[in-house]
Amino acid sequence: MPNIHPLVIFFASIFTSNMVFSNFLGMCSFISVSKEIPTAAGLGIAVTFVLSITTVLNYLVYHYIMVPFGLEYLQYIVFILVIAAFVQLLEMIMERYMEQLYYALGIFLPLITVNCAILGVSLFMVIRNYTFMQSLFFGVGSGLGWLLAILSMAGIRSRIKEANLPAGLRGPGITLIITGIMAMAFIGFSGIVQIS
Repeated sequence: MPNIHPLVIFFASIFTSNMVFSNFLGMCSFISVSKEIPTAAGLGIAVTFVLSITTVLNYLVYHYIMVPFGLEYLQYIVFILVIAAFVQLLEMIMERYMEQLYYALGIFLPLITVNCAILGVSLFMVIRNYTFMQSLFFGVGSGLGWLLAILSMAGIRSRIKEANLPAGLRGPGITLIITGIMAMAFIGFSGIVQIS
């Protein structure tokens, strides 16, 4: 168990070990849904919520069911099942109470299930042997880091939409270039704290 305060893990997972800019996880939905700020904010909040809850659920399932019965080798399947079940529940709630956001997110809402950032956080939690509180702060911080990344990208893309870009750079091309520049900017935070 690493002797790192949960708050350090929380801030590191937002800035220095950001899932998008440091580990390049969750890139598909990050690039596809970052065209409009409201949609990006909706998906970012949904990913943060799912990340926070599923990290805790996967911690409990792993340590209180899988480890006692020697089933650690099934962690990939079990983690994905937990994430899929929770996203399905969230999807039903959003369809019922947040219909506009539900239709705005479209196919990307069920795709949260296969967002590799969510599975990656659960796997990092196990690999790094985090405690319950460390896992909780890591899940919430990683979600907020992903939200920060997609909101920043949506803000930049809404500004460059009016710019006169060469045809070859429009769309995913300029998005990937901006992502690379933002990742280099986040490297500037790496001297503050490291958790990996």
